Amino acid sequence: MTDTQDRAAALANLRGVATIDDARDWLSARGIEDIECITPDIAGVARGKMMPARKFTGSSRLALPSSIFLQTISGEYPPESDTFHYQPHDGDLRLVPDLSTLSRVPWESDPTAQVICDVVDNDGDPVTYTPRNVLRAVLALYAAKGWRPVVAPEIEFYLVATNTDPDYPLEPPIGRSGRTIAGGQSYSIAGVNEFDELIDDIYDFSEAQGLEIDTLIHEEGTAQLEINLRHGDPVELADQVFMFKRTIREAALKHAMYATFMAKPIQDQPGSAMHLHQSVIDIGSDDNIFSEQDGGESAAFHHFIGGMQRYLPKAFCMMAPYVNSYRRLMRGATAPINVHWGYDNRTTGLRVPEGTPAERRVENRVPSSDANPYLAMAASLACGYLGLTEKIAPQKAIDTTANFGTIDLPRGLLEAIALFEGEPALRTVLDETFIGNYAGIKKAEFETFMQVISPWEREFLLLNV
Repeated sequence: MTDTQDRAAALANLRGVATIDDARDWLSARGIEDIECITPDIAGVARGKMMPARKFTGSSRLALPSSIFLQTISGEYPPESDTFHYQPHDGDLRLVPDLSTLSRVPWESDPTAQVICDVVDNDGDPVTYTPRNVLRAVLALYAAKGWRPVVAPEIEFYLVATNTDPDYPLEPPIGRSGRTIAGGQSYSIAGVNEFDELIDDIYDFSEAQGLEIDTLIHEEGTAQLEINLRHGDPVELADQVFMFKRTIREAALKHAMYATFMAKPIQDQPGSAMHLHQSVIDIGSDDNIFSEQDGGESAAFHHFIGGMQRYLPKAFCMMAPYVNSYRRLMRGATAPINVHWGYDNRTTGLRVPEGTPAERRVENRVPSSDANPYLAMAASLACGYLGLTEKIAPQKAIDTTANFGTIDLPRGLLEAIALFEGEPALRTVLDETFIGNYAGIKKAEFETFMQVISPWEREFLLLNV
């Protein structure tokens, strides 16, 4: 293929280019005036800078203060501790655009593009405690063993009526019928049809960005939807979840609704999860290491499950990052309450779906939808990696209902953080600075939460104690 043909192919793409010259042509062909240079912070919120397209393709140096990755979800900073430290001068970190993620911002009125950036220090080395680099470091451990993880996320979320006062509970939205949505049913086509125009915008916005939705369904909750993505490289899929969350929120706002990825936004309704389907490929043979040549289950398959059973509770705060996340963990609810595993058993924390030997995978049903996708995937794959390298045998698979027994996962954020900080094995697969920073941020968020008096306290304590 000639250089001209290469350039033509790059211009035809909806998402991603190879070089800055390709980017210049891509932006020019679409009349792009501005570009958003973004990166996920610890919460998975898009941070970055907007700049004119002509400046982006010049020699401009992009930077963000290091403090961006030390903030709580409310924008505060944790107190100093033995494991959490500020950069005294709050020095800059560099943003390096990943041109493979270049795409349009279809909801903007002016022609605008976006690109996800990697974060490096002034020497050009990856900043190890930033989310994209945390995931990449775990993938490097797999690569050193000759393995390549493959993931497929499923993200649940609620549509709710606009709510400008946080003291009031969230309410279901008004659908196409003109009536407030009264209930939900899993896989209800009528439930999806209530939001046809909004869903059309989600598909249109996604297509304009080169994002591919596999399926969309109505979940069990009232106005609760789920989007399934195709399997692929973990960084690419985390990027897609990061962008999909933004896309879905924008589409909902266009229709005077909110889309929320809170784990438990509405009392007496099911929580929202981010299920992760995972398999591991041998780089040399391109075979699924979870299956033997005869199609049977491999030792690696069982060791991966064993590692997840042992270490997921210790890394749980990366998959359930807020006080609200733990409201999902209720006996008899659809969310898992332990790390049992079983074949096609949706009451277990770890489910092995039906499929061919090449498709053999483990679905981690533990993470909640409020988790940063980069960190949730890093934690999940890190636990599986420890199982593979330590050759951990799993417990016996169960074929009974698993969500009415003992809750084996941490019941609160502080308990989860203590397990996270206290597990030496996690320090062999996750960056030490990241562990200290993350734990410090989560402790500070809990302290902020404790300053708020809940309706339960006013209801039952005000006149009774």
